[in-house]
Amino acid sequence: MMRIRKILIILTVAVSAASCSNYYEIVMKSSDVDMKYEAAFHYFNSGKYKKAADIFENLRLLCQGTPQEDTVQYYNALSNYKYGDFVTAESNFSHFIEVFPRSPFTKEAEYLRIQCLYDATYRYELDPTPTRKAMVVITEYMYDNPGSEYFDECEAILKDLQGRLDRKNYESARLYYTMEDYKAASYALKNVLRENAENVYREYIMYYIAMSAYKFALNSVSERQPERYLVFMDEYYNFISEYPESPLRKGLDVYFEKAQKFSRRKGIDSETVEEADEMKDTDLKKQEKNVRKAEKEVGVSDQSGRVITKSEPKLSKEEKLKRKQDRKAEKAAEKNDITTGPDNKKPEPEKRNNREK
Repeated sequence: MMRIRKILIILTVAVSAASCSNYYEIVMKSSDVDMKYEAAFHYFNSGKYKKAADIFENLRLLCQGTPQEDTVQYYNALSNYKYGDFVTAESNFSHFIEVFPRSPFTKEAEYLRIQCLYDATYRYELDPTPTRKAMVVITEYMYDNPGSEYFDECEAILKDLQGRLDRKNYESARLYYTMEDYKAASYALKNVLRENAENVYREYIMYYIAMSAYKFALNSVSERQPERYLVFMDEYYNFISEYPESPLRKGLDVYFEKAQKFSRRKGIDSETVEEADEMKDTDLKKQEKNVRKAEKEVGVSDQSGRVITKSEPKLSKEEKLKRKQDRKAEKAAEKNDITTGPDNKKPEPEKRNNREK
């Protein structure tokens, strides 16, 4: 018995589905405007928006010039919107607003068009073109309708879309920092603020500008580090002047102290080197002055290094001969000291260590 009952239910459902399918096909093929009109609203009220949209679309040509024309076109767009075809719905609403600016459905159509554009936008990582288009339309709507009941909602939507663009620009620039190209990161992040100084991620952008400056200085050659640490310190002051209580400041404070210590150390070293150079120059000048003074008082030296005084008296032949003999004796004595060691023994050659061999 139960089995027969189940079979009957299945058959009933099948017949009803077939009849509905047949009814939809009959309506679509029919040229009766009233039947189509009633069927379209029947499917719309039943939540079958795809079939309702198809019938309303079919009715658009048939209702041209009739009192129902604006209603058919509006519900055609609304059916597509509720079905989830936002691109088609937006196009239909846009056309409706242009053709029927005085229709009682126009204000609603303008807002629903904005909803279509908003729902058709992508995440911040993807193509921002739909987002920008939606923002233009919303801005125009808010300007033309400052007292609209949808004004606050449009403002919230606009803020959300602007946040997506801001994040996309911020993340795109921060990518250079992740890739450790700190010079490019600083340039890209500053460009983001040039394009939109009110970027909702401004605090993070300024933080990464300062961090990029620090990392760039840290990885620079020693000759360029002092000036690049000064750039970091400037960016640090820019950050804390705007966000003194930021939780991001803690890390920057640590790097700022390191940069200050480096700058102080380099400053002391530079002064010491400069002082040493000055002292060295002074000593050399004094030495040169003393040498010139001695040369002036004593005389000038010849090529052998013997100083010839200006007041040296002339020697006689006997004195010259004696001096010549004394010099020969001195040379012989020097030669004897070099070629012989203690007790007139020749020095033995040094014994090399085996390891040296």
